[in-house]
Amino acid sequence: MGRFVTKPFQTLGADFHPAELHLKKRIMMKTIYFDDFKVGDRFESPGITVTEGQIIDFAMQFDPQVFHLDVEAAKKTIYGGLIASGIHTIALTFRLFLMTGAIHPGNSLGSPGFDELRWLLPVRPGDTLRAAGEVLELRPSKSQSDRGIVRLRYTAVNQKDELVFSVIGSQIVRRKPA
Repeated sequence: MGRFVTKPFQTLGADFHPAELHLKKRIMMKTIYFDDFKVGDRFESPGITVTEGQIIDFAMQFDPQVFHLDVEAAKKTIYGGLIASGIHTIALTFRLFLMTGAIHPGNSLGSPGFDELRWLLPVRPGDTLRAAGEVLELRPSKSQSDRGIVRLRYTAVNQKDELVFSVIGSQIVRRKPA
């Protein structure tokens, strides 16, 4: 287990806006620079419960498919009920991961992309998701001495600790100032 695991599991209510905790925590967070990361470090988020309304609202804007929009029609699909969009799951996972403080405006310079994206189980109304990021690889930039690439495996689990989503991401992270 890595050096940065957060406090034991906690659940944030459906009416809780994740930005509230993230902004409060960021004020008190110590910046973690590229040089501070170690392979094997693991960052875990609190949990957040996904509501039917959130699933439908997201789908109406970004992924208007029947199994994301219509509770009754979704019962007749291969999923047997309403499920969150995979894109919604990605967004929730990354938002929860940001709440760990591992990546934030003080150290993040963006990302060149993701690999090995997998949706393993549907996310349903009432599911409580938690996210984690585990450092897989560290690569200092050869051309820019002020940064490096941190490769992380991002995962999301539900309240039963079932893996629902996994992806490997590369994050460009600032090095410690000289």
